[in-house]
Amino acid sequence: MKLQAVILDWAGTVVDFGSRGPVATLQKVFEDAGVSISVTEARQSMGIAKKSHIASILEIPRVKAEWTRLHRVPPSPSALSELYAAFVPQQIECLKQHADLIPGVAEMARSLQSRGVKIGSTTGYTRPMLDYLLDRARRQSFEPDASVCPDEVSAGRPAPWMCYLNAVLLRVDPLWAMVKIGDTPSDIEEGLNAGMWTIGITRTGNETGLTEAEWDAAPEAERSAILTAAETRLREAGAHYIAPSVAECDQAIAEIEELIESGERPDTLKKTLAADERG
Repeated sequence: MKLQAVILDWAGTVVDFGSRGPVATLQKVFEDAGVSISVTEARQSMGIAKKSHIASILEIPRVKAEWTRLHRVPPSPSALSELYAAFVPQQIECLKQHADLIPGVAEMARSLQSRGVKIGSTTGYTRPMLDYLLDRARRQSFEPDASVCPDEVSAGRPAPWMCYLNAVLLRVDPLWAMVKIGDTPSDIEEGLNAGMWTIGITRTGNETGLTEAEWDAAPEAERSAILTAAETRLREAGAHYIAPSVAECDQAIAEIEELIESGERPDTLKKTLAADERG
């Protein structure tokens, strides 16, 4: 058995260094509704379907209390629908400024595809949003073999359904011969729930939250602290491996390939590691 496919996330993993696009739009939508949210609050549930993401922000105690004070009623399903309706067109417009491919992604994908490894993708974005990103990505020499959005399955992350549909579209199996790569805990949970190997992305993603220029300008001590915190969050979510970016996943993928060829499975390895740690 060999590595069959790699399933990539989009914002913070493939495009949008620092995953800034969703944050900017969420802050704008809530500000327009009279309740400002922080970057941390916007990032808290990053990676899940966007309507669910907005719903999770409304459940943050501070946000819920402020909404109730301002609107004189707690957030309701109709309020959620109104926020989401405002979010969709603004996010599509915002993507125009956040669709640049992260360095090294196209090269890594082509290298894997040249070896017969298929490339799939999942996202928290809707199909119109992802179609825009796909078009922009093709112009930058990246094109996955399949892509799935939350609105095309029964539930988005952390449920495994988008990964399952990728496997169907790519015609690959078993799932333990596939790798899910993403920059949020929900990405890792999605991959684990699908029975896949997982790689968490730190430097370019949501857990770090810096643009490439901001990262380059940050002092070394600050970078180290940020990366440590990001790695901790992703490891706590269950990531088998950690890498700074997709372009730097070579070693992790090589090790996963060896494990797959030896018959090792993700769930077995996690149990083995847990037993070793207890010892």
